[in-house]
Amino acid sequence: MTFKKYKPITSSQRHLTLLNKFFLNKSPLIKSKIFGLINSSGRNNQGKITVRHKGGGIKHKYRKICFKRNYNTTGVITSLEYDPNRTAYIASVYDIFQKFYYYILASINLNVGDIVKSGVIANVKLGHTLQLKHIPIGSFIHCISDKSNKAKFTRSAGSYSTLIEKTRNYCKIKLSSGQYILVSDKSYATLGIVSNENNFLKILAKAGRSRWLNKRPSVRGVSMNPVDHPHGGGEGKTSGGRTSVTPWGKPTKNKKTGKLVNKLLL
Repeated sequence: MTFKKYKPITSSQRHLTLLNKFFLNKSPLIKSKIFGLINSSGRNNQGKITVRHKGGGIKHKYRKICFKRNYNTTGVITSLEYDPNRTAYIASVYDIFQKFYYYILASINLNVGDIVKSGVIANVKLGHTLQLKHIPIGSFIHCISDKSNKAKFTRSAGSYSTLIEKTRNYCKIKLSSGQYILVSDKSYATLGIVSNENNFLKILAKAGRSRWLNKRPSVRGVSMNPVDHPHGGGEGKTSGGRTSVTPWGKPTKNKKTGKLVNKLLL
């Protein structure tokens, strides 16, 4: 069963739905790839809040993931693990020839004991990383690299992009957001869909669980004063009195937030 529901012994468990993680390793396998993580609470090096609604949370350590698989490797999956820093699961890989361990993002249906390859020696198979010019059109891919050969696109749980078209030097890719990008055919991508595709089924059921995840409350603009938000103020309960905007007056509805045009990544 992909998810588990709890018998409501307490009110906080009444609607609680969490994912079943019985197949994951209980403890990290590669200790050398784990580092301490400083909680910045959404602040930059000047102490100013640049990302809102962040703060608190429990301590956890960062797992260093190999997002740059543009060299020839042949490895075997040794474990599937939980990563507190991302929604997808991760897999530890042991390189058979170079004799070292590293972490990668796990794909759906990737199991312990499977062989994964990267570079020019990789073939069209689940979990293998190879150049886009060697991947068939219509394939589901993730961890797509840019000109720095580091995976930048399609890394969240259950997401995938589709290879739409190939020309002489470029490939057209449809991202999971619906946006189309144009990348070099020498860029690398991993075949398959990112693991933990049922992540959207989770129901936290109480505010405390969000605070554990470093998420602070988001207050509605209509409940604020006029000095704090464009929707604030008014006699009694009002619905804003204008089209929905951000706290800085930018429209939030009926306006494109990104350019749905071809984005060239050389």
